[in-house]
Amino acid sequence: MGKKRPHIVIFNPDQMRTDALGHMGENPGAVTPFLDRFAAQDAVSYRYAFCQNPVCTPSRCSFFTGLYPHVHGHRTMRYMLHRHESSLLSELKNAGYYVWMNTRNDLLAGQDEELFAMHASEIFYGGDVLPAPGPVNPDLRGKPGSKYFYSHYKGELKTDERGLNYSPDDEAVDAAVARLKNPVNEKPMCIFLGLIFPHPPYRVEEPYYSLIDRRKVKPRIPEAVPEDGKPLFHRKIRENQQLQDFTEEDWRELRAVYYGMCAKVDAQFERLCRGLKEAGIYDDTAIFFLSDHGDYTGDYGIVEKAQNMMEDCLTRVPFLIKPPKDFRVDAGISDELVELVDFYATAMAMAGVKPDHTHFGKDLSENLRDRKMPVREFVCCEGGRNAEEIHCDEYHDDAKEPDIMGEYYPRQKLQTDPVAHGKATMIRTKEYKYVRRIYEEDEFYDLNAGCETTCTHEHTAERNANECFTKDAQERKNRIHEPEYQTEISVLKEKLLDWYQKTCDVVPFEKDDRHSAEMIRQAVKHICPPEHWAEVEDMIRNRQGNLFEIRRYCEGLAAGMAQKE
Repeated sequence: MGKKRPHIVIFNPDQMRTDALGHMGENPGAVTPFLDRFAAQDAVSYRYAFCQNPVCTPSRCSFFTGLYPHVHGHRTMRYMLHRHESSLLSELKNAGYYVWMNTRNDLLAGQDEELFAMHASEIFYGGDVLPAPGPVNPDLRGKPGSKYFYSHYKGELKTDERGLNYSPDDEAVDAAVARLKNPVNEKPMCIFLGLIFPHPPYRVEEPYYSLIDRRKVKPRIPEAVPEDGKPLFHRKIRENQQLQDFTEEDWRELRAVYYGMCAKVDAQFERLCRGLKEAGIYDDTAIFFLSDHGDYTGDYGIVEKAQNMMEDCLTRVPFLIKPPKDFRVDAGISDELVELVDFYATAMAMAGVKPDHTHFGKDLSENLRDRKMPVREFVCCEGGRNAEEIHCDEYHDDAKEPDIMGEYYPRQKLQTDPVAHGKATMIRTKEYKYVRRIYEEDEFYDLNAGCETTCTHEHTAERNANECFTKDAQERKNRIHEPEYQTEISVLKEKLLDWYQKTCDVVPFEKDDRHSAEMIRQAVKHICPPEHWAEVEDMIRNRQGNLFEIRRYCEGLAAGMAQKE
C-alpha cells in the first residue's frame, strides 16, 4: 500500500494585502491573531509572495494551473478555463481526490454546464440562509458628486438578533467544515474555499468594525505628483473616482474598515482550522492560505484595484502553507521571493500527483523545511491590453457605455482608454522593480533608495519625513531615466526577455500523429500480404505504430512471404 495522501485545503480570500497580516509587523493596525499563531507554530508565511496578475480571474487561472497569464491569454475577467485546460482541482479529482468547492468561482467558464463536474466532485451553491443585514447607514453613498459615491465605502454593517452578519462567506465556511466532518467516501479531500471578503465594498460588522484602532492604522501612500513619473492611470482614476474631498480621517476610516474585514477573514480561517481539528484530520491536512491580489485601499488616493498597475499593494499578497504532520516544517516568516504559481507546484507535490501539463511553479518543499533555502531570483506580474483588444474591457461585450451610476464606473470607463489600460509587465527583485509598458514610459524603482533631498511628498505627523531617506518601498520615485540606474535597468530588461522566452508557450504532453489512419491504409495496402491485412488493419485502427513502423512491418511480412515461396 502506498503512502496515504494528505487532505488539501485551499483558503482563498479575495483582494487581501500582505500588510493586513499582523505578524508581518508592517501595520500596527492589523489584527489577525489566529493567522499570527498559525504562522508561528504550524506554517510558513511568505513575506514576498506575488500574484501573477492584479485582478481576480487571471490570477486564479494562473495559480490553479502553474501557468502565467500570457501563456493561454488569461488576462481578462471574462476569459476563464475551458475544457482543454486542466487545473489543480481537475488533476486532483482525476487522481482520486474528492474535490469540494463553493461558487466563488472566477476560474471556470460558466457557460459550460459540464465543466464544473470535470473540476469538482461537489459544488456548494449556498443561498439557503436569509440575506445578511445591510449597512448601518444605507444612504451613505449619496448622489453623484458625493465624496462617497465612487469610494466603495459602506462602513459598519448591521447584525441580526444573534449578533451576527451571517454572510455567504460564513455559510460557505460552515459548509466546508460540515463536509470535512462528514466525508462522502474514503477518498482524500480537496477543499477550495473562495471568499468574497475583503473585496470591496469596504464594510464589516461588529466586533470587527471597532476592533481596528484607527490611530494605529498604517498611513496611506500619498497621491502621486507629476515629478513622481507614475503612469497615466494614477491621474485618470483619481479624476474618475472623485475622492479629492476625502480627508486623512476619512482615509483612515476606510482603511480601518478594510483591515476589519481582514480580521473577520482571520476569524473564519480559525473556524475552518478548528473544524479540521474536531474532525481529527488537522495533522493530516496540507493547508494553503493565499489571496489572489491586493487592494489600493486609499494608497495613492485610489480605491479598489487595476488590471495593469504593479505596485506592491496590489501584487504582494498573503501566502501561508502548513504541510501535513509527517513533513518537517520550519515555521515562521520566509523572506524568499515566491510567486503564486508556486502554490500549484507545491500542492501537487504534497498530494503526490504528477502534473499533466508543463507549468512554471516551483515546489516550495525545501523552503518549508528550511526558510533560508533560496527560491526565486525575481518575480513577475502582468496585465492590461493591446490597443486593438477592445474586448478586454468589461463593458464592450454588451456594446454599451458603462453605467455612470455603477460603483465600478470609474475603472470600467478607464478601461476604454488603450493607453491607461495598456499592457504592462513587472519584474521585481528584493532591491528593484522594473515595469515594461507598451504605450507609456517604463517604470523603475529603487526599493532601497531614498527620495531626493528636495522631497515634495506630503508628510503628516504620523509619517516621519525621514522615511524618504531610508527606502522607496512606496514606489513614489520613477527613476527610469536616471543615469546611475541604467545598468540595473538593462539587467532587468534582459532577465524579463529571458523569462518571456522561457515561458511564452507550452508544448502539450500529448503527441499527434502526422498521418491519419486512411493515409497509412493507402500507403501500405499494396505492400501488406492480403492474408495479413486483417491484422494490419487492427494495428492501423488501434494506432499500434506510425506510418513508418507499419510500413516496415508490412515490408517484413512481404519479405517473409517471398522467402517461403
